[in-house]
Order: sequence, then structure tokens, then C-alpha cells
Amino acid sequence: MNDTTHVPHRSYRTTPGPLHAILLAGALPLFLGGLLSDIAYFNSYQIQWSNFASWLIAGGLLLSGLALLFALVNLLRAERKAGRPVLYFLLLLITWVLGLINAFEHSKDAWAVMPSGLVLSSIVTLLSAASAWTGLTSLRSEVAQ
Repeated sequence: MNDTTHVPHRSYRTTPGPLHAILLAGALPLFLGGLLSDIAYFNSYQIQWSNFASWLIAGGLLLSGLALLFALVNLLRAERKAGRPVLYFLLLLITWVLGLINAFEHSKDAWAVMPSGLVLSSIVTLLSAASAWTGLTSLRSEVAQ
């Protein structure tokens, strides 16, 4: 009888839980709506578009902030503190910080928002898409059990 047992490496997938996924996926359309509102304001100078963008950005910050808390808990619970979970957390953190700066930018007078608000909204939307893509795709790791 052989005392050593060979267990093959298994590939497993981890994805965010349902609430985490809803928060993460819900932030992207809000940031995108803020970007589209900024584009509309840039083209028309109707102040209501700027107000609408600031509310959409605030909603995106709320959802991405809660998703960031979930990502932090998942990162702290992970066995390996490197690789894709860290990339996902950092992308989400950078998205949230730049989104907060964007919200502060949009709290200015409507005429002072452009063009920096439009640029920040573009960057935050791209980062939100990248963090949602990274967080919602299946993560594959090789684990010896």
C-alpha cells in the first residue's frame, strides 16, 4: 500500500457573489450615464445636464464604494494576496477615488465643470468598465488539494 496520495491540481473559478456582482455591474451604467450627460452638457450648455451628471456620478460612487468593500473583504479572505484579486481591488479603488474627485469637480458651478469634468468622467467610465470586466470574469487558479 502506498502512503502518498496524489491529488491532481484542480482548476476552480471564483466569481463575486450575487450582491457584489449587482453592485459592481450597476455602477458602470451610472458612470456611463454621467459621461453621456457631460457630453450633452458640453454640446448644449443646458445646466440641467450638469446636475444630472452629478447625481449619476454620486449613484455610481455609492454602488462602486459598496462593491469596493466587498472586494476588500474578499481580498482579505483570499489565501493568495497577489495576482488578479489585487488587480481587481486596485482598479476598483482607483475608480472610486477618481470618481470622488469627479464628484467634487461636478460640485462646482456648472460653467466651471467643463472640460475637466468631461475628461474625468471619461476616465472613470473606462476604469469602471475595466474593473467590472476584471471582477465579473471567471478567475482561474491552480490549487493543489
